Amino acid sequence: MKKKENKNETIRIVPLGGLEQIGMNITAFETESSIIIVDCGLAFPEDDMLGVDLVIPDVTYLEDRRDKVKGFVITHGHEDHIGALPYVLQRMNIPIYATRLTMAIIESKLKEHNLLGNVKRKVVSYGQFINLGDFRIEFICTNHSIADSAALAIYTPAGVIVHTGDFKVDYTPVYGDTIDLARFGELGKKGVLALMCDSTNVLKPGFTESERTVGKTFDTIFDDNEKSRIIVATFASNVDRVQQIINSASKQKRKVAIEGRSMVNIVNTAIELGYITVPEGMMIPLEEMNMYPDEKIVLITTGSQGESMAALSRIAASIHKKVTIKPGDVVIFSSRPIPGNEKSVSKVINELSMKGAKVIIQDTHVSGHACQEEIKLIYSLVRPKYSIPVHGEYRHLIGQGEVAVQMGVKKENVIILRSGDVLEIGEESAEIVENVHSAGIMVDGLGVGDVGNIVLRDRQHLSENGLMVVVLTLERGSNMVLAGPDIVSRGFVYVRESENLMDECREVVNIALDRLVSRGVTDWGKIKTDIKDSLADFLWKKMKRNPMILPIIMEV
Repeated sequence: MKKKENKNETIRIVPLGGLEQIGMNITAFETESSIIIVDCGLAFPEDDMLGVDLVIPDVTYLEDRRDKVKGFVITHGHEDHIGALPYVLQRMNIPIYATRLTMAIIESKLKEHNLLGNVKRKVVSYGQFINLGDFRIEFICTNHSIADSAALAIYTPAGVIVHTGDFKVDYTPVYGDTIDLARFGELGKKGVLALMCDSTNVLKPGFTESERTVGKTFDTIFDDNEKSRIIVATFASNVDRVQQIINSASKQKRKVAIEGRSMVNIVNTAIELGYITVPEGMMIPLEEMNMYPDEKIVLITTGSQGESMAALSRIAASIHKKVTIKPGDVVIFSSRPIPGNEKSVSKVINELSMKGAKVIIQDTHVSGHACQEEIKLIYSLVRPKYSIPVHGEYRHLIGQGEVAVQMGVKKENVIILRSGDVLEIGEESAEIVENVHSAGIMVDGLGVGDVGNIVLRDRQHLSENGLMVVVLTLERGSNMVLAGPDIVSRGFVYVRESENLMDECREVVNIALDRLVSRGVTDWGKIKTDIKDSLADFLWKKMKRNPMILPIIMEV
């Protein structure tokens, strides 16, 4: 039976990711006997994470308390909220609770990782309550750039905590109902201990435009380019955007093809569940595009962020097997570049333009996140005692703290957390009591966690300075040089044009070996270190370069 709220009761809130960054959202709520986890997302690698595919949260804190963990409660189906689930579930098998479309997208991920048969899943409807240990969770309808997004009212022994998830206030959504503001108001009247609110767009004044406004823009662009083949790049998960592209294509009786693995998976799932409506016979396989005149084709693809392996980037670089850009094609970028992706996007735009395509990048995107006035509206309805900003970089969290104070939250009751902080909160107090390990784990190919800071440092060194390998064969016992030193270079200089330099390098190594023999040094570790130091010193003085040097000694 659920504990009654008690003024002296406290619970712990432990964000293991998602703060001071966009992505990798995961937060644990903990009592003496129960833990629930809200979201389990991934982050995409920073520029200095060479070769890393993605970053997932470190859930050691949860693994150490595995017996208490009751379930994952998921707010919506974006990668930064569900992408790490297949990796974390391999370490600890926990039930998942989510709305219908969100669960369908999760299931397609679990299928890829052969986990579908092992993991308990429950689809939850808006207004439904689920009981997990000491917690009772209510799913509340919100709007975002993907359908079936939910806010959560988490009933705890210490009081009610409202978690908005990613949200905006959209009075004219493309699919589904408007955000349930009435329910937020009802919760506010009963009393809310803390509000954990999306901070992504808090620095932008005003309101976020409705997703439906993009549909009118598409209609205009399609009308202006009715003789051209149209290619639209957008986020795979923006189901409502795909629906509006289909609506505009339908008015001109165009056929629609889909490209990009994630786009195909999500769109097919959304069509099966009825979240996207497509007129019969309108959707065609990519291979059949050439059977129709250009003015009767729309291609919806991934790659709006300039990702090197995404479909649009491969099309722009002429390495896509099935789609070739033709002069007169119209390419619409229906997204804004995520900070850090601007150069990649510009490169793709330039490549498309060089091939004669007309590129349109303005007015075809609205955000899925609430701006200042919508956040103020939520605060005015919920009236929380404490404000705990989430989902954003540090400047966003600070910005929301300022908005919370404007809306009547006491300054001392605004709590800015960092990932790993353990917040103990109750009616009487809220304080950070400790910090737990929360660094991201890097995923490279099939390797999870085997790439760390030392490996990244080596990759950085190799990428900037190249590699030089010194190979020599020594006689066992006497340490006389029987063969070599041979020098192999990769990414440092082109050996065939630098024979004199290679000869000088060999001479430096020979001098170092003679010096070592005269001193009677037989330890291979010392020999390698001396060769490496001598060669590094010579190359720095000669060329002001610092390649990675690997001496390899063979014994005969």
